[in-house]
Amino acid sequence: MLDILCATDLSPTAAAGVLFADDLASRMAGNVTLLHVLGKNERTGEGRDKAQVFMDRHASLVEHTTVTELMLEGDALATIAEEASRHAMMVCATHGPQGLRQQLFGADILKLVRKLPVPCLVVQDQSTVPARPGPVVLPVAGHENITGLLDAVVMLARAYQAPVHIFQLLRPGESPSDQLLENKKRMMLHLEEHGVAHEEIDVPGTTFSIGFAAGTIAHARKAEASCIAIMADASDEYRYMADAEKERMLTNEHGIPVLCAP
Repeated sequence: MLDILCATDLSPTAAAGVLFADDLASRMAGNVTLLHVLGKNERTGEGRDKAQVFMDRHASLVEHTTVTELMLEGDALATIAEEASRHAMMVCATHGPQGLRQQLFGADILKLVRKLPVPCLVVQDQSTVPARPGPVVLPVAGHENITGLLDAVVMLARAYQAPVHIFQLLRPGESPSDQLLENKKRMMLHLEEHGVAHEEIDVPGTTFSIGFAAGTIAHARKAEASCIAIMADASDEYRYMADAEKERMLTNEHGIPVLCAP
């Protein structure tokens, strides 16, 4: 049985992640493990009791499957990454770059997903569980190894019973690299082999821009997408700008969930 890890800092924002984990687990006939890494003031006495109260409240949001509560001590990033290795995927919510309860789920969200050995769906406070899931938007990646991303996309597309949009932004005067062209073919072949409906979406850019986040988010909004699927790490081709663009997608103001794959 598939088990989804949901990491939480026990904040109201993190509750959005719990709702998505519950929805995905129910669609995949799986379970949810709710994880909180105890802060220094939560490890004993009144602090731990208070953390347990909030943990129980978050667990009560899981209505469609079984939930296991797990409160651990240790370095937050390392502890979450280690526990994630025992699960099929992880879900968490981000506070965005400002107004943080914990840095890990705010400014360091990209650092967190890059440490994970499994795919992670990142949602926001304003993200809503889709009643009728839209397509999964899959921008063409320039990485040499995209197998983990493709497997994660297949898993989510099947859960949502949604098609995949293989998205490519064509900049004026710029031809896609050989790696991008090869990866696009691999994406189509992988989805065909797993029986996932898909279509190519090639969008010509009207102005030159070195970034890819704005165009991807714009298409995802227009398509009413369930999520955007990206590699957590940067490719060699776009390493100089990838961190800022990935953070922009993870904290997009429209609350579009982002699936990050290792």
